[in-house]
Amino acid sequence: MKIVRFGGAGQERPGLIDSTGILRDVSELIEDWTGACLAKEIERIARLQHDRLPAIDSDTRLGVPVGQVGKFIAIGLNYKDHAEEAKLPLPAEPVIFCKAISSLSGPGDPVVLPKGSLKTDWEVELGVVIGTTARYVEDARALEHVAGYCLVNDVSEREFQLERGGTWDKGKGCDSFGPVGPWLVTADEIGDPQDIDLWLEVNATRRQQGNTRNMIFTVSKLVAYVSRFMTLEPGDILTTGTPAGVGMGIKPQPLFLKAGDRIRLGSRKLGTQEYSVVARA
Repeated sequence: MKIVRFGGAGQERPGLIDSTGILRDVSELIEDWTGACLAKEIERIARLQHDRLPAIDSDTRLGVPVGQVGKFIAIGLNYKDHAEEAKLPLPAEPVIFCKAISSLSGPGDPVVLPKGSLKTDWEVELGVVIGTTARYVEDARALEHVAGYCLVNDVSEREFQLERGGTWDKGKGCDSFGPVGPWLVTADEIGDPQDIDLWLEVNATRRQQGNTRNMIFTVSKLVAYVSRFMTLEPGDILTTGTPAGVGMGIKPQPLFLKAGDRIRLGSRKLGTQEYSVVARA
């Protein structure tokens, strides 16, 4: 099942995409798709006849497919080819950082350049949404705690991230730097999370093309690993690293985003995001 949240920013209602691709409203059945109800309500609503639910105009804005996200956790340098283009050694253990909850945005909302930004970059990633509490879980049981998967663009300001001292977080958590969606695909529909294609285009030029089979640390290892350092709670989003092709790795001259650029990214299994880059007013 593909679950969505639709409507104006801050006023999203719960929905789903039926088997024919029609957006359906489920707000009469649940208040919202939040961590508190994900596991239980996904199972219940999956059993219903979706063609009887109210249809919604396909042009309606989509928001982040999960509401009231508690933590937005990210993994760095999780593809060998990306570590090589960044000229960084392969990590012995997963690199963990956090993106601000305020960076979350919908899959069609614009990316807003921060004031003073000259090095805003793109990173297409597989996002993992936690369905049940994970604390000190073992690798073999880790995927049992996953509600589903989604696309994430881990937008990054490289100067803020790498040249301004401190941690990576300041270059990762700017407003609009976390587009998620268009939907959450439930774990049962995805199957093996280590066989998901990912691609990204800037101004119709393909910049990234990868597959999760090339991760250094698999999804199950990441969920288990992170759960040793913090409790993963229902609705938390874990974004799992990006393949090669980011702007700072382009030779001979890095390429960064500017106002007016168009970003499009996607996956056969996870859908497509598309939006413009704009300057902060």
